[in-house]
Amino acid sequence: VQLVESGGGLVQAGGSLRLSCAASGLTFSSFRMGWFRQAPGKERDIVATISWSGGSTYYADSVKGRFTISRDNAKNTVALQMNSLKPEDTAVYYCAARPQYKTSLPLQDGYDAWGQGTQVTVSS
Repeated sequence: VQLVESGGGLVQAGGSLRLSCAASGLTFSSFRMGWFRQAPGKERDIVATISWSGGSTYYADSVKGRFTISRDNAKNTVALQMNSLKPEDTAVYYCAARPQYKTSLPLQDGYDAWGQGTQVTVSS
């Protein structure tokens, strides 16, 4: 399984970025996909997650209304559109995949595959 993130970078506060994650080596439509982030000196936290069909999404309170997660099962990709970015959004962002059979776990748990991460830096 390989997950490759792209789209990170440096942006001013109030700006936008779109992260993308390309998945291979898995039956993509059978996996819940998530975006997590880790700021320096902090634990990795969930940002958003989307069900295998795309019909169900979850957002951390800190990004609700600003970020949108989406997926394209035909292209094996998941995206995170980030608007109204704030300096506190600065972190390494990771794409992750959770198999469908772990559906009973809390949404932030059970992810088996992870990307290498992409840096997002928001300047004030």
